Amino acid sequence: MNLENWLLFSSIAIIATITPGPAILLASTHSVSYGLKKALATILGNISGLFAMSALSVLGLSTVILYSTTVFVTVKFVGAAYLIYFGIKLWHHGFSGSKNQSHNTEISRKPPPAINLYMQGLFVAFSNPKAIAFTTALFPQFIDPAQPLISQFSILVATFMSLSFVCLFAYSYAAENMKRRPSVSIASAYLSKVFGLAFVASGVALAGASQK
Repeated sequence: MNLENWLLFSSIAIIATITPGPAILLASTHSVSYGLKKALATILGNISGLFAMSALSVLGLSTVILYSTTVFVTVKFVGAAYLIYFGIKLWHHGFSGSKNQSHNTEISRKPPPAINLYMQGLFVAFSNPKAIAFTTALFPQFIDPAQPLISQFSILVATFMSLSFVCLFAYSYAAENMKRRPSVSIASAYLSKVFGLAFVASGVALAGASQK
């Protein structure tokens, strides 16, 4: 793969990864709720999902998923239902997940196991048809059938996953730092409602996504 193609791929991938979406919302929410270290499990889960979808894209299997009405609709609505459920839960319970959350105290609820956060990140990646469509449309454009497939795949996927990780980590880091500010701590209940609405909006938008 030449440098020009790699730079073009990277520029497209940067735009895709930096645009706020369900993965960024989830990682940021977990960072505020449980801390940046715990949110790393969420980030790794999402990256694992992206890796799997990238592999499917190169193999051509994601095209089947994208153009199979039954599979597409199932994935779409399961993902949308999860995002809406998570948003409603966040609206009512706040970042702590407890109805008795205090506005002026740190989160006291025991954080969930890292594997739970990892699986949530993985699920959000797998349940987003837009991510499937993106990898299906993007990767084949930069794969030269005449060149060794493994090396090209490795470069593209390593680049895409690295950019995704940096982006998710940056958003999570910023979210955790915001939580530490007095003004944000006082308004944490309102912030959780904003995040909750964002999740619900993402779910509604996902439910309305067209197949093509």
